[in-house]
Amino acid sequence: MSALPAITLSSLDVERIERLLEKLPPAQAPQADLLLGEFARARVLAPARIPPDVVTMNSRVRFSLVPGGVTREMTLVYPRDADGSADRVSVLAPAGAAMLGLRVGDRMVWPAPDGGTLDVCIEALVYQPESAGDLHR
Repeated sequence: MSALPAITLSSLDVERIERLLEKLPPAQAPQADLLLGEFARARVLAPARIPPDVVTMNSRVRFSLVPGGVTREMTLVYPRDADGSADRVSVLAPAGAAMLGLRVGDRMVWPAPDGGTLDVCIEALVYQPESAGDLHR
């Protein structure tokens, strides 16, 4: 899986993440660069125009590991909401940055906690703020 899937981002998410990146210490420059690279290749839409199958901030995502089919759920959160629990991933974490903007059905290689990689398929959005009418969460 060498080609990156197309991504769609909410203009509100981009605005909030850009403000967050401006405040990061120099030691976190790699995380900032990763997200800025994602922004550069993204289609950015107003929150009300985000399709219901796109991973946005605060979305609850069901995904499976390929091969094997092990299924998990995680919520993509801002760093302040990442409390260390296994069901939350910060957008500043490599896996969180990779998840942002993907669509149901997309597959992507994500960084694994042990330094390796995982081939992941987005199976469903259990919750997406935009679809729920929470456009300014």
